[in-house]
Amino acid sequence: RVQLSESGGGSVETGGSLRLSCSASGETYRDSSCMGWFRQAPGKEREEVAHIDNGGSSTYADSVKGRFTISKDNAKNTVYLHMNSLKPEDTAMYYCVADFSPAVTDTICQTLEVLGYWGQGTQVTVSS
Repeated sequence: RVQLSESGGGSVETGGSLRLSCSASGETYRDSSCMGWFRQAPGKEREEVAHIDNGGSSTYADSVKGRFTISKDNAKNTVYLHMNSLKPEDTAMYYCVADFSPAVTDTICQTLEVLGYWGQGTQVTVSS
């Protein structure tokens, strides 16, 4: 199993910045990995924000492109989400999700939401 520990949420004003961190421990195989962030606001569907694979390739939701940056420290099995120019619509519970495989696969990020391990979530609130 994999355990995820998240930190960094909080409350900021519009235009502010926050950095979320998520550290993974346990069966963190290095052959293939994908770590990312999902978010869910009250009354809204869950949305994938961004993910990054072990090769460093990243993908972003259109709603955060140009404002959020995902990065990863492979040695620490830690993923970061740098959030700039925050908007009230970014307010949500943010969940770290991660998956690791001992096999080399290029589809691990495609199944992240379904097969990945989920953190407890950290609240981000942006006030106008």
